[in-house]
Amino acid sequence: MNPTSHQGLFITLEGIDGAGKTTQFEAVVAALRAAGRRVTATREPGGTPLGERIREILLAEPMTTTTEALLMFAARQEHVLRVIEPALLQGHDVVCDRFTDATLAYQGAGKGIPQDRLQTLARWVHPGLKPDFTFLIDVPAEVAARRLQTQQRQPDRFERESLEFFARVRQQYLHLAASEPARWVVIDGTQGLDQVRQDVIQNLRKKLQLHD
Repeated sequence: MNPTSHQGLFITLEGIDGAGKTTQFEAVVAALRAAGRRVTATREPGGTPLGERIREILLAEPMTTTTEALLMFAARQEHVLRVIEPALLQGHDVVCDRFTDATLAYQGAGKGIPQDRLQTLARWVHPGLKPDFTFLIDVPAEVAARRLQTQQRQPDRFERESLEFFARVRQQYLHLAASEPARWVVIDGTQGLDQVRQDVIQNLRKKLQLHD
């Protein structure tokens, strides 16, 4: 898919586990719908019945890092072909909780798979498709870890990773954001929840020229 060929906008949200990304994802979806735009809200890994089954495996089962990355892209292939590209072509805005930037950060910087290898897979799985706009909800690894400790459920396989792992992931996210400043907006996720949401929505309105 040529990125200029679709009518809808592809918006993604990224951040380390515990950053508060999913809460802001919901705010973005609500703001777009309130503005009268058609929205497809989805997530990765997942987004399709097969993708959700792969997600369950990824979050729970031990596996090699290579297997993990390949499963991420297998789920992504289904997601792109069955959900993301059809919605964009129909004029929907697609808002996705994580996309390939997460793989570059987690499986790449976090777990050591070379970036060029992951980029090759990305070009194979979704040639020409990349987000139009990406929010990075940024918090230090220590802040995210404290937040995860307050959750009323057992942490998944990724949430149990070390502080050092999440520090590497965060730095890669910041590197990606700095390399494409026209696409990324970095939001200080250490602020109060309302302030983070306000910053996200203000930047969304500016980017899309939405009105209150």
